[in-house]
Amino acid sequence: MAEANRADDELHEILVHTGQHYDDNMSDVFFRELEIAAPAYHLEVGSAGHGRMTGLMLERLEEVLLKERPDLVLVYGDTNSTLAGALAAVKLHVPLAHVEAGLRSFNMRMPEEINRIVTDRISRWLFCPTELAKRNLLREGTESACIHLVGDVMYDAVLHYAQKTQARPELPGTLASAERYGVATVHRAENTDDPVRLRGILEALDHISGSTPVILPLHPRTRARLKQWALMPGRVRLIEPVGHLEMIALLRHCEGVLTDSGGLQKEAFFLRKPCVTLRTETEWQELVDLGVNVVAGTEVETITAAWNALQQRTLRWDATPYGGGDAGVRIVATLVAWRERGGQVNDRRDRRP
Repeated sequence: MAEANRADDELHEILVHTGQHYDDNMSDVFFRELEIAAPAYHLEVGSAGHGRMTGLMLERLEEVLLKERPDLVLVYGDTNSTLAGALAAVKLHVPLAHVEAGLRSFNMRMPEEINRIVTDRISRWLFCPTELAKRNLLREGTESACIHLVGDVMYDAVLHYAQKTQARPELPGTLASAERYGVATVHRAENTDDPVRLRGILEALDHISGSTPVILPLHPRTRARLKQWALMPGRVRLIEPVGHLEMIALLRHCEGVLTDSGGLQKEAFFLRKPCVTLRTETEWQELVDLGVNVVAGTEVETITAAWNALQQRTLRWDATPYGGGDAGVRIVATLVAWRERGGQVNDRRDRRP
């Protein structure tokens, strides 16, 4: 996202869609459901290897930035789009802001970890969702003046849209009248591209489905790997990918979550649902410390044991590690204050705001 040059008290947003996610159920549905304005630019990069995808994005984003000459570029999260946007901005000397800064899994085999570390290092504003994220940046030697603890924008979104998802969603097939179910997602390459890991996850979900039906919205990558390796989901209920509002509705009425997604771990917490993380680490250590999230890996026994333990445990939901639901307001206020202090296009000063 780029902020175009306007009056000091106004930020005009120019939304750029890289096309990294291009399936309707993984892209367009979010614009419709969340009532987000259509992107000013759609780069239509599509699917490719990490290097090719990032390179195409970088080339096309540079063209956009040269045309629009924004005051600053705002990037989110840890995707290839995040990294490409960050590199395009700093190479053109456009100040860069990173939302969700400071997150660390400490697993350098994850592409997302590399993306977030590089983006943090070259950003001028580091908007942290949690105190732990802030501490990570300080430990790495980041200037404190660049770090802003604002809370989590995903919490803002859940609070804003939760009112639209009060009703129990229509569930597939035999689940239509079921009172209890779990929700699972599996999409990270480290799981989907390893048949041993993927088989372990599916077997665990199948085992859990014997007592609590598990619904699995199937990511396109995961669907392709199931077909490639002839893996059977057993009793797991497979459905098409769902939009944000439908996922929130599924979470609101479920018994718990099993996922390798970073975002879904948080959304489970926001909606007071226990979560089993299908990885060997998490960026959201706060949730593990609170006892509402168990990092279980990808083996059948550890996943099922974690699920059973969480279902039997009395959990507390009164902690607020992600702020008060006003992260977006805080981010805008910080950027407006910079403009009022004379922020300019292609500012070549040092990194301190």
